[in-house]
Amino acid sequence: MGAFKAYDIRGIYNRDFDKKTAYKVGYFLPQLLPCKYVVVGHDIRLTSEEIFENLAKGINDAGVDVWDIGLSTTPMVYFATVYLNADASVQITASHNPKEYNGMKISRTGAIPVGGDTGLKDLEKLCNEGKIVPAAKKGTIIKKDIRDSYLNYQKQFLPDLSGVKLSVDCSNGMSSLYAHQLFGDHAHYINDTMDGNFPAHEPNPLEVENCHQIMEDVKKNHSDVGVIYDGDADRVMFIDERGRFIQPDYVTGIIGAYYLAKEKGSVLVDIRTSRSTTEYLLKKGATEVITWKVGHAFAKMKIREKKCIFGGELAGHYYFRDFHNCDSGILASLLVLQTVCALKKEGKTLGQLIDEIVVYANSGETNFKLEHKDEAMEALYNAYKDKNPTKVMDFDGYRVEFPTWWFNVRKSNTEPFLRLVVEAKSQEELKQRVDELKAIISRFN
Repeated sequence: MGAFKAYDIRGIYNRDFDKKTAYKVGYFLPQLLPCKYVVVGHDIRLTSEEIFENLAKGINDAGVDVWDIGLSTTPMVYFATVYLNADASVQITASHNPKEYNGMKISRTGAIPVGGDTGLKDLEKLCNEGKIVPAAKKGTIIKKDIRDSYLNYQKQFLPDLSGVKLSVDCSNGMSSLYAHQLFGDHAHYINDTMDGNFPAHEPNPLEVENCHQIMEDVKKNHSDVGVIYDGDADRVMFIDERGRFIQPDYVTGIIGAYYLAKEKGSVLVDIRTSRSTTEYLLKKGATEVITWKVGHAFAKMKIREKKCIFGGELAGHYYFRDFHNCDSGILASLLVLQTVCALKKEGKTLGQLIDEIVVYANSGETNFKLEHKDEAMEALYNAYKDKNPTKVMDFDGYRVEFPTWWFNVRKSNTEPFLRLVVEAKSQEELKQRVDELKAIISRFN
């Protein structure tokens, strides 16, 4: 089953997995996570209801109840896992992937993620080899409405938006459940109707081409900030008042500074994070900036282990200690809006703050579709390992650092890509280093 990944179950529906897989996941999940009920939510994708029906049938055939919370953002399922005191939960979603994809994100007690190394491989083995014997007493499906409870939780972070203009792109995804109730008349909305066809653009705002509408809306609306969520609203990107896309790891600096003003502590970042961000966090009082693997299943465990006050990733995932160490696009946007409101009172803009944070030239993340990803990674590492690097990290691909520049090369855990990030002190050196690295990668194309 090619759909079992490092962080979740995901793939093209009816190719990588199907309703039989969904049934088996449901049936064997209570063996992996002993429980009396499983909380289940789902996104708006065209295949999500079919997956729900078969997942629920499997759970019920195992003798376990399904607590159905209906249409949900992924963070809403994390919230429900704790709020409803569940020992197992599933969000049916393929997050930011194109419409033909779908999947399942599984959590255990306390909204702790179930990833490849923490149970997902065991579940895959059960699905492949386990024997199905339906229980004599089957479970039932019980509807649970927690929307108001979750909305009230989010509202406690909502700043006074008087005098602030914002543009919001819901990407025809799950943030549409809450955006209007949170931002009211202070926002100009686009793509705010849930639609599993994602007619406006793919629900992946990390790809700048999917942000052109919100960029134009910010400029046309004279907004102070643009906010764009991904399909399941666990990620968010921002556009400054000039219509510029803000690289998400710089936003880690903004939200980290918000928390560090209240309490000193450590902040988690991923292996692709800019030195601009890590240096800004240290300047703002971080006791330590801890670099770790990419992916929510890894980040959430490391934040717990290291007792970080906050964590952020280049992909636009932001993790909050006060939200069970989970990621939430809407919560992240509310905290960035707190900063935007404070800046406006001082006569400053979000773009000016970003210009203060960013002191290095950065390539952003470049994707290469390769057959021989491992060989290309090793070739890059071997080309630079003996050139006196100041630091080498090898826990998620490689990050090789030098005094004036660094690069990270890693395989995607969710897509068939080799990913490269390069950063240098100047645009000239950045171009030189990117060209060098691309020349090596091209040998494996």
